[in-house]
Amino acid sequence: MKASKFTEAQKAFILKQGEEGTPVAKICRKAGIS
Repeated sequence: MKASKFTEAQKAFILKQGEEGTPVAKICRKAGIS
């Protein structure tokens, strides 16, 4: 399996944004997730 390009801290930050109500599309665009 390919290694993740995100660190644990980055993953936690992305998930926290989602929990706070930030739209998923905006989170993905900012993080470079397709």
